[in-house]
Amino acid sequence: MPLDSKDGREIILTAPHPDPLPGGERGQVREGFGLYVHWPFCVSKCPYCDFNSHVRESVDHADWRDALVRELRHYAAMTPGRTLDSIFFGGGTPSLMEPGTVAAVIDEAARLWTPARDIEITLEANPTSAETGKFRAFKSAGVNRVSVGIQSLYDRDLKFLGRAHDAAQGKTAITMASSIFDRFSFDLIYVRPEQTLLDWETELREALTLAGGHLSLYQLTIEQGTAFHTMAARGDFQMPQDDLAADFYELTQRIMAEAGRPAYEVSNHARPGQESRHNLIYWHYGDYVGIGPGAHGRLTLQNGHKIATRAHRAPEVWLDRVRTSGFGAHPYEDLTRDQRFMEALLMGLRLREGVRFQTLEQEAGRPWNNLLDEKKIGVLQTEGLVEKNDESLRPTLKGLQRVNAIISYVIKEHGKSL
Repeated sequence: MPLDSKDGREIILTAPHPDPLPGGERGQVREGFGLYVHWPFCVSKCPYCDFNSHVRESVDHADWRDALVRELRHYAAMTPGRTLDSIFFGGGTPSLMEPGTVAAVIDEAARLWTPARDIEITLEANPTSAETGKFRAFKSAGVNRVSVGIQSLYDRDLKFLGRAHDAAQGKTAITMASSIFDRFSFDLIYVRPEQTLLDWETELREALTLAGGHLSLYQLTIEQGTAFHTMAARGDFQMPQDDLAADFYELTQRIMAEAGRPAYEVSNHARPGQESRHNLIYWHYGDYVGIGPGAHGRLTLQNGHKIATRAHRAPEVWLDRVRTSGFGAHPYEDLTRDQRFMEALLMGLRLREGVRFQTLEQEAGRPWNNLLDEKKIGVLQTEGLVEKNDESLRPTLKGLQRVNAIISYVIKEHGKSL
């Protein structure tokens, strides 16, 4: 799951209702309300992927369209009167969806909530010709931004990564996206086995000649349960050492900053104003509905409680649950104030702008320094890992590489179990 603003200006998105704080005070309104739609199907499973994706010989698109719309209605009944700032079709491979299914979800969402004037509607796509051939139909359905899974500009590396397209198809897909959509992004994976810093610099500079306002650049990680995890364990390939991975990251930051697309999040780079609005909702700890197998959501209810939703991962189980009860989620979790504080901290410190103390206090219901150690924050400031002012705590570019360690260090002892 694996998130931009208009006319070059950063837009601060706000949810329409405030969250009550202890003592009857009214808190700050949250930033944004989004909808995430998970399409779980892929043509094949990439060896590095640990997302909830599945390969099926056939899919009943009408059945799935009806189920997505039905679950949408379930969550709309829980979140009446909201303004919808973004919709994101993720997966899996959402570009395998029929454009009619995409249109049905967008149209129903616009009926159930009030769409923002400049609503962002993103669809993830693979660069095969069968999928890029539907770009115009997706635009007609209401999509106004695409994110294309390129992953590499070299055929050898695409083969290693298990991708179904070649480099020429990838470049053609980028060109098509730029000609059809005003806003587009694409992904690359780096720190690949046997990749050198010079290899990556050459590839990244070529990517910048193709890019628009946004690029997502992910370091390859080996996740348990993936084919790559098995292959790495038996010595089929070796990953670069941590020190070299850090060199890759620093090189990436320098090149992207020079190109006018600095990092605004650990792995995401954009021209100012072109950040992904949907993902910013996540990182600002706003509310979002998640529909489809395995989708997660965070919803602040009218009573001020915040719940976590999590759908069944297996497509057939989810589909059967929606048919019988109207939604496919596990029982909702009512998040504690401490859980909300930790989630807001984890998400906010992924951003170059950092996390606002007001947000942390809104979630925790008490002063932020009840849970964070100010002296340790001072140590990190001295070491050049974080910056702090009266309003926020933010990682430096050096600190972005070490966010998890930073959080573990600054949490007070009584908060370690959060």
